[in-house]
Amino acid sequence: MTKFNPIRIIAFGVLLAAVALAGCSQKEPAGMLRVGLSEEPRTLNIWLASDANSRKILSKIYQPLYQHDPETLELIPWLAADLPEYDPETVAYTVRLRGARWSDGAELTSSDVAFTAKLIKEFRIPRHYSRWKFVTRIETPDKRTVRFFLKNPKAIFRSRSLTIPIVQQKEWEDIVRIARTKEKPLAELLNHQVESPVGTGPFVLKQWREGAYLHMVRNPYFFGTGKTIAGRQLGPHITDIVVKIFGTSDVAILALKKGTIDMFWWGIQPGYLDDLRNQDDIHVYFSEKSALYFMGFNLRKPPSDDPHLRRAIATLIDKNFIISRILQGFGTEMYSIIPPGNRYWYYPEVEKYGAKLDRESRIRKAYDILTEAGYSWEAPPIDDAGAVIPASGIRLPNGQPMERFTILTPPADYDPHRAISGLMIQEWLRDVGMPAYSRPMAFSSLLQQVKGRHDFDTFILGCGKLSTDPDYLRIFFLSANDKPRGWNMSGYRNPEFDKLATESSQAMDREERQALVRKMQEIVLRDVPYYPIYDPLLIEAVRTDRFTGWVEMLEGIGNIWSFTQLKPISRDS
Repeated sequence: MTKFNPIRIIAFGVLLAAVALAGCSQKEPAGMLRVGLSEEPRTLNIWLASDANSRKILSKIYQPLYQHDPETLELIPWLAADLPEYDPETVAYTVRLRGARWSDGAELTSSDVAFTAKLIKEFRIPRHYSRWKFVTRIETPDKRTVRFFLKNPKAIFRSRSLTIPIVQQKEWEDIVRIARTKEKPLAELLNHQVESPVGTGPFVLKQWREGAYLHMVRNPYFFGTGKTIAGRQLGPHITDIVVKIFGTSDVAILALKKGTIDMFWWGIQPGYLDDLRNQDDIHVYFSEKSALYFMGFNLRKPPSDDPHLRRAIATLIDKNFIISRILQGFGTEMYSIIPPGNRYWYYPEVEKYGAKLDRESRIRKAYDILTEAGYSWEAPPIDDAGAVIPASGIRLPNGQPMERFTILTPPADYDPHRAISGLMIQEWLRDVGMPAYSRPMAFSSLLQQVKGRHDFDTFILGCGKLSTDPDYLRIFFLSANDKPRGWNMSGYRNPEFDKLATESSQAMDREERQALVRKMQEIVLRDVPYYPIYDPLLIEAVRTDRFTGWVEMLEGIGNIWSFTQLKPISRDS
């Protein structure tokens, strides 16, 4: 028997996937969508799934009570029949369910919803527990009604708690019962092997041949079929999804060009664009991401404990250069912690340090900020005639020389954009005499040094997929979160911000909360514990000769709206 080594398997990935598919279907249906993934999903256990590829597959199987409208990002009833009703006297939300069935034909009931929430609370499921720990009681007065009682008002309950995937009680209750008897119940639950997940989504898993493909088929019980939700008539109109696994982007892009797949479900590097744009049957989508790539400062020690220094550094960073030269134009400048694509919560009227200034003007402005704050130099960056010159020997306001400080970045093989940005920022800071040194290090070690030990000067990190709810702004900078492994990595402490953050988390009126979140953005950009730099564009490509109906929204076209609205193009037309 011929034995393929891993390199040959990757190199002939397209052929192997096609052969494997032939084993499960003699004739490819006209409504079969062929999708490429760069890596295999790691799990079908919804509670363990933290990688992007697992979440992509499971998001077509398990469904939440509410989705986000693709245009406005507002909450849209999904498994729920209407928007939740809030009773301020009892601090309770009432949710009514629409008629829906699980993929095994059983009816979705309020017991399934209550079971899901109670499971999360009991096992303290990572990534979900923080959204449910303030729920004190859950009632199910009838099979279509769920009532949630909260300890105190929480703005995130609607936008975060009610958007988790709902699981079937029948599928999970025995698993939960066994897990309770184990020494480590959570580990038992997370390690449970799920082979055929039962969901309420538009598709169900038919087969997974590891290393080759996943085959999903249309769920005949999908509640949305034929319904108009958020002004969109839903299908799905495609009968099958075959997800093929490719080891490299090169092989996947080749498959897209040859028509072996209809979509590569992964961000495409700009280097492929010229080739793809020359293909008549390929369309490239550019989508805004809900992401934040930023420079963080350690406010617990000098020199970055000084806000004047942080403002000067912010002034020296040329975001336009980073976007145009490092990201090759495929990104947007960020001025607030909330990305501009999140239009309702984004506040553009924050301090824009150094905006539209050329290099010499940035140096002059930074020099003015530092001089006014009491910094001095052996050789200042501005001479007596007002010319910009090489600087050296910068001294702190107390007269002590500024010691060498480090800009930690991920390594270039992990993220070249952040690594190169660190090198450029190093040079820009040296223009005013700062002894800055960029240092790449393994990503896990960087996180441990920054988040665990707080042993750093500055760093460049990114949050690749922020929630559309802005509560992360509170989480990132709340004083109480300044602790080992806490989310307040900079050690920012500001009573004014803490007060606004607490009020924003409890503000049930959306406009009132928007005003609070805007003020929080103002304060953060005034004090600069983080300095936002860029939000990269998500580049995706699809073939246009077999399907139509992709829906563009924040975070790209691989959303539930696309997969329920795609239609095959008639081959007779």
